[in-house]
Amino acid sequence: MLTNSSPLAQTARVLVAPGKGILAADESFPTIGKRFAALEIASTEANRRAYRELLFSTPSLGDSISGAILFDETLRQKSTAGPSFVELLLSQGILPGIKVDLGTTELANFPGETITQGLDGLRERLREYSGLGARFTKWRAVLKIKDGLPTATCIEANAHALAMCAALSQEAGLVPIVEPEVLMDGDHAIDRTAEVMTATLEMVFKTLGRHRVRLDEMLLKPAMVLPGAACPQPVSDEEIATRTLQCLRQNVPAAVAGIVFLSGGQTPAHATQRLAAINRLGHAPWPLTFSFGRALQDPALKAWHGDLANVPAAQAALLDRARQNRAALPPSAP
Repeated sequence: MLTNSSPLAQTARVLVAPGKGILAADESFPTIGKRFAALEIASTEANRRAYRELLFSTPSLGDSISGAILFDETLRQKSTAGPSFVELLLSQGILPGIKVDLGTTELANFPGETITQGLDGLRERLREYSGLGARFTKWRAVLKIKDGLPTATCIEANAHALAMCAALSQEAGLVPIVEPEVLMDGDHAIDRTAEVMTATLEMVFKTLGRHRVRLDEMLLKPAMVLPGAACPQPVSDEEIATRTLQCLRQNVPAAVAGIVFLSGGQTPAHATQRLAAINRLGHAPWPLTFSFGRALQDPALKAWHGDLANVPAAQAALLDRARQNRAALPPSAP
């Protein structure tokens, strides 16, 4: 069988190369502001730039990280030595990507549900991002599990936005990462999560097909199939792995270039342990790796604490988490 050698397919394969995953460093101003505030760090442009620079300049990070998702501000910033962050990442063999959605807003007539914004003007923004050096994009949809939620309308509306972004990204020569996140907030059992994930993935891939999105030129970024964070019934890592792979095998076409799991509020240790459990099961038609944000960054952020003197310790913490996640993946070919 012939392998797609298009530039986008090649980029997608690089992002899910054996032994590597993606660093999500695309926190919006409100999100990074909250994380900084918890450590009494002012969320100034200078502090955000300094923090992202310590991440991207971590020695040997490219051994475990294939790509980094950036926020709009970060894509435009330069390091203290002069090179842009794009150049800094590329020098480590890490492809720069960009978060292109503009966050969520209330879905009209559907209390408690949200729709992701950012389609207006997206074609023009994608052209600019490509010119700034981005190689891939990410759009996140957010689905909450509560009594009667998510509704079919919410799932369909968010699937449409994900597909529109994916189609526009491929048009602009960028690999889309499609992220339909089912939140782990709540006390629901793992069966309910699997039910919602199934309905979501079915609609997402039906809508991607309608928009003629090329599956071998995109990546899927799902949550693992987890019980709600407040669920009283304990679930083993092995069951989470089994239910996650079962759901993905039933609902994700084999043509998709790869699956990069989000950490979604799990502790760094839990995210890594469950990633390892999933890969121990094997027998998946796609590469299975990670696209973690907090599960990679939290130890580094706490070690840094806004102090330049702590940069080496923070970089060591990031490198340790990256290597632990690398160890959770199938061994790469020698």
